[in-house]
Amino acid sequence: MIGMLSGVCLMAGTGEAILDCGGVGYLVQCGSKTLGNLQEGTPARLHIETLVRETSITLYGFSTEESRAWFVRLQSVQGVGPKAALAILDILTPGEIMSAAALEDKTAFSRASGVGPKLATRIATELSGKKPPTGRGFQAAFTPPVTVADGEAARNEGLSDMQLRNDAVSALENLGIGQSEALRAVAKAYGTFPDDPDLDDLIKTALKELSN
Repeated sequence: MIGMLSGVCLMAGTGEAILDCGGVGYLVQCGSKTLGNLQEGTPARLHIETLVRETSITLYGFSTEESRAWFVRLQSVQGVGPKAALAILDILTPGEIMSAAALEDKTAFSRASGVGPKLATRIATELSGKKPPTGRGFQAAFTPPVTVADGEAARNEGLSDMQLRNDAVSALENLGIGQSEALRAVAKAYGTFPDDPDLDDLIKTALKELSN
């Protein structure tokens, strides 16, 4: 099973890329957000989810482990396949998926290509109240991938966004607040800030949401 590929990007086209890893070219299916961080002829590292079927083996690549983990989590919802999961990850960061699920915001999910109102409602309902996936947990997974410099800010923003929300939810749970309530309060509180807030400010605002 392949968990990560590191090499040189030979091609980044529509929906797929080829990575040369030690002389072997791996064809990887990617969303447009991931492809936007790749540049032909430059080093690249992708977190991989391998889908094995009777007649094919398909590799799906992601810039971060969080995105890969959400790709798997989204497909736990009936009716969500790889194509729909990639489409959702193209329009929502892991942190935004977490917020949309906590608030049961079906509109956020319905913006993804191929996700209709009924499926969006099912996604929001089934993911509501659940903690985000933990991922594979190895240290390298949380190191920014080696790609073009222009993509670094966007990837790091998604990572810090997810960590910030998780830390705030954990803090509320430590105060005796239920998981579902904590997720919903943090999602509402986060939406009130124009930029990533300090953890303390996010926690205080979430507590105010709970008191309303």
